[in-house]
Amino acid sequence: MVQTSSHGVPGGGVPDSGAPDNEVAALRARIGALRQGASLRRADPEALLQAAFTELDAALDVLMAAHAKAADARAAEGRKGDTSTSVHTERRLLHAVFQQAPAPLFLLGRDGTVRRANAAGGEILGSGPGYATGKQFTAFVDLPSRAALATHLAAALRTGGRQQFRCSLLTRTGRAEHTLTVQPVNLRGEAGQLIVLAEPGPRSRAAAPAAQDGGAPDGPAGTVAAITRRLDLMTAATRILLENITYSEQVAVQQYARLLATELDAWVIVDVERDQRLRRQTVTAPQTQQAQELVRSVAAMDPQPGSAPQQVYESGSALLVAHAEDTGTLGDGPDGTPLLLVLEATSLLCVPLTDGERSYGVLTLAAPAGRGHFAMADVGLVEELGEHLALAIRIDRLFRQRTEVADALQASLLPRQVRQIPGTRVAAAHVAATTDAEVGADFYDVYPAHDGWGFVIGDVCGRGEDAAAVSAAARHSIRAFAHQDADPAAVLRGTNQIMLAEDIGGRFVTAIVAHMRWRDGSLHLEVASAGHPPPLLVHRDGRIRTLDAGGLPLGIFPDAEPGVQQVTLEPGEVLFLFTDGLTSACGPDMVYFENRLSDELAVLAGKPPAALVSGVRELVMEFCQNTFRDDITMLAIEAGESEPGSPIRATATASRGARGR
Repeated sequence: MVQTSSHGVPGGGVPDSGAPDNEVAALRARIGALRQGASLRRADPEALLQAAFTELDAALDVLMAAHAKAADARAAEGRKGDTSTSVHTERRLLHAVFQQAPAPLFLLGRDGTVRRANAAGGEILGSGPGYATGKQFTAFVDLPSRAALATHLAAALRTGGRQQFRCSLLTRTGRAEHTLTVQPVNLRGEAGQLIVLAEPGPRSRAAAPAAQDGGAPDGPAGTVAAITRRLDLMTAATRILLENITYSEQVAVQQYARLLATELDAWVIVDVERDQRLRRQTVTAPQTQQAQELVRSVAAMDPQPGSAPQQVYESGSALLVAHAEDTGTLGDGPDGTPLLLVLEATSLLCVPLTDGERSYGVLTLAAPAGRGHFAMADVGLVEELGEHLALAIRIDRLFRQRTEVADALQASLLPRQVRQIPGTRVAAAHVAATTDAEVGADFYDVYPAHDGWGFVIGDVCGRGEDAAAVSAAARHSIRAFAHQDADPAAVLRGTNQIMLAEDIGGRFVTAIVAHMRWRDGSLHLEVASAGHPPPLLVHRDGRIRTLDAGGLPLGIFPDAEPGVQQVTLEPGEVLFLFTDGLTSACGPDMVYFENRLSDELAVLAGKPPAALVSGVRELVMEFCQNTFRDDITMLAIEAGESEPGSPIRATATASRGARGR
């Protein structure tokens, strides 16, 4: 459903009563309108000065005008009973002459409202003769001339003499210079009306043939051109939304607004609902206007109650104001001046941003006078554009919500800071996949355990929120079991039962769990593996030893037994653990990093764990040219030079409040 609107311009009409009080009020309103018109950028000082002198005459003639109106009323009453056939015939003849006259003619009431427009008058406005009926005639005049025109209409009524006024009419193709001749007429029983003749100026007459040669909007060539342009616009708008690889609502709205402002030659205002209120998102000026300061000031103002965007948002229906009579329809500008005047716009089109289920805001187009006015044909196009933008906003918000959930899940799998174990140095690193936007499922943890310390590194097959949720469940289960039992194999068996009892969608978990304690100056580890890549022991002299792994992944078989081995770390030796994303990292020549891992670790031997992990990360990023198909997680633990002074169990208990996950 499309709403249409037409409201009177404050001070834009002429008085409808001869009473002195009404005349004074109308005079005051017109003077205010003249002041407002003088502030516009394209105001005509000469015309405004002439109008001001005319208003001075009006102030002297208030009482005479009231008397004249009373006399006219008495005369009209005396002629009221004349209903002869000749009078009716005369009126029919005058009506036919008026309608068929080749010049644009408008019949106005005392208040400046159009009562009739002939065919030629409707044609220059780009509509049928009946379109203008009931609207203020000033609505069809360029903004800077409206106040002065109201003065000339009032002067014609007051003096009974002819008035001429040069201004620009708002035709279907934009502003066109015309000379208006205003003639008061007294029809029987209807005194105080005005006939306005609109004669095209020299520039308007010169431009008319060119417009016809180029294909008028109603002609076949013009129709084809209009259809082609609309298809091109829809294609360009769709491309903007499809190429929004950042899934940024703000970026999509700004690019969309710039496209519409350029292609439709109009101001584009996008207001979006936030916190149950309509708030201004972006404002874009037509390409022909350089008004950045104005854009910023308008963008800083949210839609006001009762304004056109607010009405459209509340009703859910489009609003078309082909010729804006009420300059306050967009609310007030930064300094209190009506925003429609600030933008020098004369036509308005507002459509809701809706995807069919929910409203996200309002798209408003405000056309400058030189563009021509919006028509019903524009409503369907802009409504479809608004629907596309609403779908883009919906997708962007859904993606942002999923990203926030994924980030929260990822944070639950990877500690913000690696916990340090007394008598050791620990370092870790994580590199997210670059070819898949979904959250990965790698996890690691370092934690105080029963009678010592423990650590775990693991992975879940697949990616996405479901896989990350399985990883989180496995990580927390391992930590819980490790608090009760020092045996890492028992920890993995208990976690396997948890995975089997839960519905994990056919996924499985690979992991390595270790329990460590100092004994006789060496760091002893009991390592249990559930189908995870085997860790590497890096000696200080560069020798690399691959430990045994074995075991079956968790969540598949109820009787799966982990592989278990004992490892002793001498001071300076490093145990290096990793997920399969490291060994499966592939370079452009389709060679896997697994073939280089041992050699690179040998070069880095003797360095602290942080330097070792950082070095491997830089090497694999260079090897793969920063393109990773899977997440990479690394954990390195180095034995210290000597056993810590206090018992490790007591130290672990005291460290449980340290920062970690």
